[in-house]
Amino acid sequence: MCCDQSKYTQNNTSVIKKINEIASFVEGLNLKTHEELEDFKSKYKNKSGVLNSLFNEFKNIPNNEKKEVGKALNDLKNTINKKLNSFEANNTTTQETISDDLTKNTLSNSIGSCHPLSLVENQIIKIFSSIGFNLSEGPEIEDDWHNFTALNTPEDHPARDMQDTFFVQTNPSKLLRSHTSSVQIRHMTENNPPIRILSPGRVYRNEAISSRAHCLFHQIEGLYIDKNVSFADLKKTLLFFAKSFFGEKSKIRLRPSYFPFTEPSAEVDVYWGLKTESDYRITKGTGWLEIMGCGMVDPNVLKNCNIDQEKYSGYAFGMGIERIAMLKYKVDDIRVFYENDIRFLNQFSSQL
Repeated sequence: MCCDQSKYTQNNTSVIKKINEIASFVEGLNLKTHEELEDFKSKYKNKSGVLNSLFNEFKNIPNNEKKEVGKALNDLKNTINKKLNSFEANNTTTQETISDDLTKNTLSNSIGSCHPLSLVENQIIKIFSSIGFNLSEGPEIEDDWHNFTALNTPEDHPARDMQDTFFVQTNPSKLLRSHTSSVQIRHMTENNPPIRILSPGRVYRNEAISSRAHCLFHQIEGLYIDKNVSFADLKKTLLFFAKSFFGEKSKIRLRPSYFPFTEPSAEVDVYWGLKTESDYRITKGTGWLEIMGCGMVDPNVLKNCNIDQEKYSGYAFGMGIERIAMLKYKVDDIRVFYENDIRFLNQFSSQL
C-alpha cells in the first residue's frame, strides 16, 4: 500500500520536495479496512515510521532552512492525522435510537458464576487460613526427587509405575506431579520451621476416566512443622475443618492406613448419616464417608529436607477437591466438573 522511503538529503529544496511527495501520496490513499489502517499507522505514525524519521533528520537541517522544512513537516503531520480521523469518522457505528416503547421488556443478562471446584477450594482455604495456614504453590511439571524420592517413596513403589504416572516423553526425568506433596517438599527445603502451609493445585494420574475417577483432578494438602507437634494436634485440626465445612454436629473417625511419607498414617471419615436411601448407597450402609488421608510426617522426609527430625515433628493431610465437591453438592459423576455444561454450572450462579 505504501512505498518505501529513501534517505533524504540535507538540500532544502530536495527535502521539501520529498516531504510534499509523501503528503500527496498519503492524501490519495483510501483506507478501507482496519488492517490497512494498522499498516498505515505502522509506516507513518510509529516511532520507527516515516514521520518520526523525518523529524529526527530535521535537527541536521541548517538553521536558516529550518523554517521552510518545519512547515512542510507540520503540513505532512496534519495530512496524516486527517487521514486517520477520516477513517474513524467513516467507520463509527451509528448509535441506535431508543425505542419509543419504554415499557418494552429488555433482554436479561445472565449472571456468571464461579466453578463449583473453585467454590469448594476457596471455602477450604478460608477455613484453614483462619487458623494460620498460608498458601504455597509449585510447578505442575516436577522431577522425580520432589515427587517421589524426597517423600520417602521406595524405588519399587507402585506409584512409580508408568500405569500411575505421566512422564514427559522428551525428558523421562520429568513428570506431571501426581500430588501436591511436591510443593511441601519445595517449601521445606527453602524455609525453616515453624511451617504451616496449604498447597492447592491440579494433579495428574494415569487412570481410566469413569464416574468416580479422572486422569486429572485437584488436591489441597496441608503441612504443619514445629516443635512438639502431635497426632492429637492433627485430629483437633481435622475436626475443626469437618465442623466448619460439613456442620457443627459433624463427627470424624480416623482409620489406620499407609502412606510412604507419613508414619503413623490414617484415613479420615466424616459421618454422613443414614437418613435416606441415597445415604445408604453412598456410604455403603455404614453412614461414614472417607474424605482425606493424613498422618505424622515421616522423619525420613524431614531429613531429606534438611530439617532436624530430633527437634521438629509435624503432620500432613490431603484431600481431593472433586471428592469434597461431590459430597457437598451431591454429584454422583466426577466428569460433569470438566464438561462445561451450562445447565450444570448455572446451578452455582447464586453462590458468587
